[in-house]
Amino acid sequence: MDVSRGRRRGPVPLVMTGPLSPYESLLRAELASLGYAGSSVTDAVRMMRRLSTWMDRRELALDALEPSKVEEFLAFRRAVCESEPVARRSLGVVIKVLRNAGVVPAPVPTGGGAVEKLLADYGAYLRGERGLAAESVRCYCGQARKFLAALPTPLEASLTRLDAARVTAVIVRHATECDSVWSAKALVTAVRSLLRYLHVDGRIPAPLTGAVPAVAGWRLDSLPRGLTPQQVAALLSAPDLRTPAGQRDRAILVTLARLGLRGAEVAALQLSDIDWHAGEIAVRGKGSRIERLPLPTEVGETLAGYLTDSRPRCSATAVFVTARAPYQALTGTCIRAVMRRACDRAGLPRMGAHRLRHSLATTILRAGAPLPEVGQVLRHRSQLSTTIYAKVDHTALRTLAQPWPEGGAR
Repeated sequence: MDVSRGRRRGPVPLVMTGPLSPYESLLRAELASLGYAGSSVTDAVRMMRRLSTWMDRRELALDALEPSKVEEFLAFRRAVCESEPVARRSLGVVIKVLRNAGVVPAPVPTGGGAVEKLLADYGAYLRGERGLAAESVRCYCGQARKFLAALPTPLEASLTRLDAARVTAVIVRHATECDSVWSAKALVTAVRSLLRYLHVDGRIPAPLTGAVPAVAGWRLDSLPRGLTPQQVAALLSAPDLRTPAGQRDRAILVTLARLGLRGAEVAALQLSDIDWHAGEIAVRGKGSRIERLPLPTEVGETLAGYLTDSRPRCSATAVFVTARAPYQALTGTCIRAVMRRACDRAGLPRMGAHRLRHSLATTILRAGAPLPEVGQVLRHRSQLSTTIYAKVDHTALRTLAQPWPEGGAR
């Protein structure tokens, strides 16, 4: 008697057929090396099998799997499956592995290809010749992209005809769309840098930096916008500590709030920067400077908890990495996203990570520390950068206030 009769059999394991069948082991090995969970690897392999079967039925060769065909396959999956976001995510992983291995063609830039090529050259110049940090290069290239996108196509011909009038017109138009004076200042600074590079590289006929109008704004015309201790406490308690990502986010916020670091400096922290025995942490600041700071107990305990309990095991050397594979170092943009999420959960208006730096400075000053000590904590190279915090020292300012004239209007 066949005892197997009547039993419910599980699904028959799929065997990959079609043009992608030789690369299943490549996909598994690559995703495993990147730290993907077993279930994620299985999902990606299933997606590769479906893609390979679809290609086989349409008699598509590997070199025919261009972006248009990938979108066509996604449209097919939408027709037979409702979980398109999951399908797109798994398919994206498969395509990335295949493209990195040279199995299928990479997308050919269209339209903005000339702009992207110029920005790549400009970014290399900023890193190699100017020595800018990665976050600064990203910001400069982002602003430069706005300027270049406003020029007529083809780009090369437009650059040869570029004159002062067009430069001024583009800047004025984009500056009116900026949400703050500092955003407009960032735009004009980046465009001046771009124009210097274009002239040195021989892409524009004359130096046009003088055609970039200045933005009206004064260094000490506003107060530093710090937070109250209650608001800082609300931000620090906002992340969900039941999840690894929440524990990571809290460690980031505590580091920002207690050390007064910039967002890019937190993103750049490496595991080797923390000296647990000496109780110090090395910070890569502006101008590629590396400075050592004392590691407060609260920051050390929070970092140790994240590193031992929540940080994924991976080859990345950064302290803060993504919560899901492939595990990569967080960027300054990611740090800003962490701050935005905390603001939303704490019921506060969205603000940048720099607000916690201002909050630390104003708290120290109001506790009685002199301005030079505040500058040391914030690692200012110039005391002029610290003078703005004198405006929030109300106790010291009262000694400078003139008495109200007797009998004057009240």
